[in-house]
Amino acid sequence: MFSRVLVANRGEIALRIIRACRELGVESIAVYSEADVDSMHVQLADDAVCIGPGPSKESYLKPDRIIAAAEIMEADAIHPGYGFLSENARFAEICESCNIEFIGPSAEVIRTMGDKNTARATALANGVPVTPGSDGIVASIEEGLALAKGIGFPVMVKATAGGGGRGMRPVMDESEFESQFNAASKEAEACFNNGDCYIEKLVLEPHHIEFQILADNYGNYLQLGERDCSMQRRNQKIIEECPSPLISEELRERMAIASVSLIKAIEYRNAGTIEYLVNADATDFYFMEMNTRIQVEHPVTEEVMGCELIKEQIRIAAGDPVSEHVIGTEPRGHSIECRINAEDPYNNFTPSPGTIDLWYAPGGKGVRVDTHVYSGYTVPPYYDSMIAKLIVTASSREVAIARMKRALAEFTIRGIKTTIPFQQEIIDHPDFINGKYDIAWVEKYLKEKEL
Repeated sequence: MFSRVLVANRGEIALRIIRACRELGVESIAVYSEADVDSMHVQLADDAVCIGPGPSKESYLKPDRIIAAAEIMEADAIHPGYGFLSENARFAEICESCNIEFIGPSAEVIRTMGDKNTARATALANGVPVTPGSDGIVASIEEGLALAKGIGFPVMVKATAGGGGRGMRPVMDESEFESQFNAASKEAEACFNNGDCYIEKLVLEPHHIEFQILADNYGNYLQLGERDCSMQRRNQKIIEECPSPLISEELRERMAIASVSLIKAIEYRNAGTIEYLVNADATDFYFMEMNTRIQVEHPVTEEVMGCELIKEQIRIAAGDPVSEHVIGTEPRGHSIECRINAEDPYNNFTPSPGTIDLWYAPGGKGVRVDTHVYSGYTVPPYYDSMIAKLIVTASSREVAIARMKRALAEFTIRGIKTTIPFQQEIIDHPDFINGKYDIAWVEKYLKEKEL
């Protein structure tokens, strides 16, 4: 096992990793920007190093500063969390060259699966269904339009280096192809320094279902069930649940087999997530992408499958096999997660940084709150607006929904605006209660509210 792990992240995920390290008997080292000096992860780590000013590009996205901190503090491993450098193949290579273990898959696998076009080709080559689309990167508007006509509108233009909903544009007909293609390419160029795009058939009214996978160096290739992430706004997840209320046991089995087949083929190691689109009547599924890191929504899988994914990540990277209780685990109950964001949902979800005057988190049986904030904490303006994850678990989905309603009503945050009132609306809605929602549901609901 490692002696010291540097946590190359911030916020709730950094705190989550620090707690896992402590329970494993491993010392943790936090890195932080000047804006995060008062964050709880800095206070609870065994050591902490400031790596620069508030903006991410001057701190958390600086590989040289993170590696320098790791070497100075004699860390033997780095956990990247999610976001920032977690899927940066070059960073993984730098770690290796410095004899620091990167807690994640190899740089080669990150590079293969991080490029959406290559990942799509890899999935197709290994028998995993993909939506009809271009065989590779589209070289020009003219080529793209011809392909789109052949596939049939509507189509989706996707940046090969995209992520977080960026570099994606739906195209409903020929007249808007050029403008949407250019918009996707320019956004991807600005965000990822790579404007290359490819084209897929647009699946109408799809559901977003993802499978958690885990693999070690001892031949254990596991899938730990699915999460339904269809409740989204602008391709950003709002509420996730495990298991999905939509899919049948037959479809679940097919998706599980495909997921394990893919990670075996690429000789994957550590934790990851394979994301799929499922069609409206839940009869077919299509590979979308693979995230070669821990996901924000991993707690719902932990609660239902009775495991601790962060600990398993650390164990695998240290050369240990997956824990026996994880290998033989079976799902039990139902878990729902609400992402609590510092945003004003009734003012176009405008970010709401500022000082939290009062913070009262809910509790009781089956309620978990993952957060790094507290009363008196100032939410900085530089980062993603998520300040907490509220996770409830119960014996059934019906009880879990009732528990989430109760927990959201208890959650008190004053001094800033949050998405809690909007999530209360969703949880109360008959469509959510009946599991009748897809990835376009939130946008449709917001439009109806404006009428």
